[in-house]
Amino acid sequence: MTVRAKACDLPIRFEEVSIARGGVTMLDRMSLRIDAGAPTVLVGPNGSGKTTLLRAAMGLLAPTRGRITWAGLEYAPPERRAFVFQRPAMLRRSVAGNLRYALRQASASRTRRDARVEELLALVGLGGFERRPARRLSGGEQQRLAVARALARDPAVLFLDEPTASLDPASTKAIEEVIAAVAAAGIKIVMATHDLGEARRLAGEILLVHRGRLVERAAAAQFLNAPTADEARAFVAGELLV
Repeated sequence: MTVRAKACDLPIRFEEVSIARGGVTMLDRMSLRIDAGAPTVLVGPNGSGKTTLLRAAMGLLAPTRGRITWAGLEYAPPERRAFVFQRPAMLRRSVAGNLRYALRQASASRTRRDARVEELLALVGLGGFERRPARRLSGGEQQRLAVARALARDPAVLFLDEPTASLDPASTKAIEEVIAAVAAAGIKIVMATHDLGEARRLAGEILLVHRGRLVERAAAAQFLNAPTADEARAFVAGELLV
């Protein structure tokens, strides 16, 4: 797999960002910087703000206060960013049809589309599935197709929201292998997971988000072996954060 352009949307910077909806604060004065490099993995209990942070970094949610910039720009269209939701919707088309649609939306040349479909399906381990209805794939296969569909945009940054939630171990392993391959190709991965084992296997750095705040950020080994914040120590120890 090749990358056509440098990560032009990086760094992504949050400056005292708060996001509130319906009287509920989902992010609370969040400040952080996301740079190119190994995957950044967000961990934390359900409802901690991980998904909100991902959506805001993608540009899907606007801050209530503070600001977000992409490579120094406050208003940057998400042309080199892509997002895979926890439960991605499949179009009523074949596997190849889903990818061709994504390639058309990304303005890929007509002459390049067939080769690109083949390349993307090989990357995610779905070669030979071209004619299969996408909605008849297993959950793990649909998730891999969703990743391939996101990669049709040739993103510099790929956001993944709990990409292996509810998947069996074999499907989880397949998704993790795809994520590792994408990261090795130079695409920045920013993902949320509830699984510390997955964070250990994939992360370059780990961020603990709790109650909408960034509690701890560290290289993966340091976070897992010598966390400093009380909440991080409790989380690594398997205790519940409330």
